[in-house]
Formats: sequence, C-alpha cells, structure tokens
Amino acid sequence: MIDLRNENLRSVRSDVRIPDYDRSQLRPGIVHIGVGNFHRVHQATAIEECLCVPGNEYWAISGVGLTNGSGARQKTAAYRLQSNLYTVTELKSDMSMVTRVVGAMAEYLHAPENPQRVLDRLTDPTTRIVSLTITEGGYNIDETTGEFRLDQTDVRNDLSKAPPRTAFGFIVLALEARRKAGLKPFTVVSWDNLRRNGDTARRAIVSFARAISSDLATWIEENGAFPNSMVDRIAPQVFEEEKQRINASSGINDLLPASCETYTKWVIEDKFCDGRPELELGGVEFRSDVAAFEAVKGRLSNAAHMLMCYPSLLLGHRFVHEGMEEARIVKLLQNFWDFDTFPLVAPPTGYSVRAFTAGVLSRFSNPAIRDQLLRVAHDGAAKIMVFHAKTIRELIENGKNLTREAFMLACFSRYLLGVDDLAKSFEVNEPQFNDDDWRMLRSNNPTGLLCTTPFRSLDLKGCGPFREQYLELSHKLASDGCNAALNAILV
Repeated sequence: MIDLRNENLRSVRSDVRIPDYDRSQLRPGIVHIGVGNFHRVHQATAIEECLCVPGNEYWAISGVGLTNGSGARQKTAAYRLQSNLYTVTELKSDMSMVTRVVGAMAEYLHAPENPQRVLDRLTDPTTRIVSLTITEGGYNIDETTGEFRLDQTDVRNDLSKAPPRTAFGFIVLALEARRKAGLKPFTVVSWDNLRRNGDTARRAIVSFARAISSDLATWIEENGAFPNSMVDRIAPQVFEEEKQRINASSGINDLLPASCETYTKWVIEDKFCDGRPELELGGVEFRSDVAAFEAVKGRLSNAAHMLMCYPSLLLGHRFVHEGMEEARIVKLLQNFWDFDTFPLVAPPTGYSVRAFTAGVLSRFSNPAIRDQLLRVAHDGAAKIMVFHAKTIRELIENGKNLTREAFMLACFSRYLLGVDDLAKSFEVNEPQFNDDDWRMLRSNNPTGLLCTTPFRSLDLKGCGPFREQYLELSHKLASDGCNAALNAILV
C-alpha cells in the first residue's frame, strides 16, 4: 500500500491516473463549501480535467468544512496528511473498478477551527467562484412562505457579527468586505439538487444581506451572479469495509476515498460575473434551458429515488440495488413515470424521457455502487418537498390519481418509526422536524405527518381524496405490512 502524498504520486500503479500537472503551481480560484462525496466525484473531477490543460492553474479549489465534531476534525487532519489529495473510484456494473487520484483541491479549511482564515480566502481577489453543496434542506427556506428564515439559531448568530457558522454568513460578510474594498463580487454556484438552485441561493444570500444592509443586498443583486445548474451522479457513502476494498484495488492507502457510478451529467447557465474555468474540458454543458434538465432529473430520477427507498427499507432492504431486485419496486417506479410524471414534465427539446428513465433503472440497479437506502432516505422531509411537491400539487389540481404519492408519504410516516416489517431497526435522521412536529408524529393523530411543518404548505389534510388514500394505505401498512400494501396499488 502506498500512502497518498504529493511525494508518492510517481510510485502509484500505472493503471491509476494521477494529476499530470504541477500541483505546486495551483492557486485557488474557487472556494467550495461542503466538501462531501458528491462534490468530490462531480465538480472536483470536472475541475481536475481543466487543470490538466495549461492556463487553468488559477482555478484550483479551496475546500471549506462548516461542521464541527470529531469526524469533521479527523477529515481535516486526513486532508492535511494527504496533501489534500484523495482517490475517486468509478464502480462499474460488472464489479470492475477504475481509480484516479484527484489533486484539484489545493487547500482545505475547517471553518470552526479558524473562521477568519475562511473569510480571508473568500475576500481574496483571486476568489472568483464560491460553490455550495449544503444539501436540499440547507438553504433555510420556509416552505410555506418561500422566504429565507432569519430566525434560525445559526443565522441569528451570524447576523450578530459573531464568527460565522453558516455558508450564508461567510458569503455575505465576505461580499460586504469585497464591496468596501472596491472588488467585484464572486459568482455563487449551487450544486445542490434543487429546482432553480441558483435562484434559491440568490434568495437566501440576498435576504441575509438585506438584514445587514439594503445597499449591500442591492449591490449583490446588481453585480453578482447565481447561475442555475443541474448536476447528476450517484456518490454513495464509503464505510470502512468499502474503503478497504477500494484501497486494496488501487494499491493506495487513502484515508478518504470516494466512489461513484460511471454516469455523470452537469448542465449550467453561462452566467458568471468574474470569469470561469474552461469547464467544457470536463464535459460540462452550458445551456439556457437548465430548468428543463432540472425538471427531468428532479421529478423523474430524484423523485423515483425517494419513492423506492421507503418501501424498500420497510421490506427489510438496506441497499438501493437490493430494493431494485424487487420486481414490484421496479413496477412502482414505472407506474409513477407512466401515469403521474411523464404527462407533467416537459423535457428539453429532442430529449427522450423514456431513454432517461431506462437509464435510471439501470443506474439504481448497479450492485457495485452499494448505495445505502438510508443515505437516500435521510432528510426525507426536505427531499420529498423538493422532488415531489410540484407533482403532488399538479395531480391534485388536475384531478388525477394520487395513489403513488399517498403510498410514498404513508411509507415515509411508517419509516419514521425506525423499524422495518422484519422488526429490524434503523437510524432515522430528519432535521427538518421541530419538537412540535415530533410530538405530532408520536401522537395518535392518523394524519399527523400531513400536519407537520415541512408538509403544511401542501394542505394535504384538507384534500379529501389524498387524505382518504393516505389513511387507507397507512392502515394497510400497519395491519398487513408493506408487501401487501405494495401489491394492492400496482397497476
């Protein structure tokens, strides 16, 4: 095993691709907040391709971690030990693996350890893009009003001019300093799975800025840029056993390996206020119809992920590919697409949604990915609203069949108990629910979920047809189990 360091790169096996540029010449032009697996296998690999071409060395990445705790500190220490290098391994359906070493991250900053250093990097004139992967629920948008929540605890801390804790606090304080120094703002790029993610980032950041100064908010609106983007690649969590398997295959002792499927897609608007790297070198598509790609990906692929994960968990599965081995789960997805979403989603011109969904079935079924159902399921209250709310509203407005959506929410409610139909327990992680929501969920109210804060804006309790189907399916799940409930709804 070779330890992953700059000085060891030339000793890596020839079948593992290593950075073929001089890393000592790299300078950060991009600050990325939220260096999770998805960023590492998606955005960073595209930037890696850019850095291989002379003239792009000023577009390296400065990674920023916001969370505290032992895991976050261990990650920081590991990056330092490994010269900010890590491996990305593509997992093919035939179980073969292809590994590369990614050197695009020139530095990694742990914000709780030294918030001023992060602010200094953000205010540096060489920083021209700030990108985000802070999860679908991380933008602090009230689902009922559509407004940014200024009352959130960490937001209140940041507005008090204490050392910032949130991405919005860091970004706005840096933009305020850049404005005073006569510098341009940087472009803010969201890589999260949100409809019009750039517009969402703009709303959050401008709202935060307006709470500080209306002039600052206006300056950001008039001079900044927030391009919308669509990003797609499955990046599973890498637990210890998988880490050992990947490292054994590559011959590299990587403390922080990342893995992914072979498929990748990135479509973005070409709206940058202070330049950008030649992202085309990394396969990025610049389009004006990003919203159409977002709709296809969010309402057909991400929505299908949410729809299949909760019944799969209740049936006793723990990996996505295991759920996809159930013919009934595949049929559920096909029913969802054929009857619910194909009629509602307008794809880009010349784009085949049936070819896309056929690819989704293949991708979800890849046994090499070993994607955890709980990874997909976690923070479901936020994800369901992002990927299903519009479909639910349109089905109700058009008087269409609500079976699949009612079944998903009934399964989600039962998942919140943390026990499957085989009496095996699992971890539930739902940060969008407050204490009142949990009391509602643990009460005897059969429509408790529909009344919780994340789902209140849908008013599903007040929709008779939806409420009746939800209650009927919830009762069947409780009395007969997920097997019987699933069999009852398939067309």
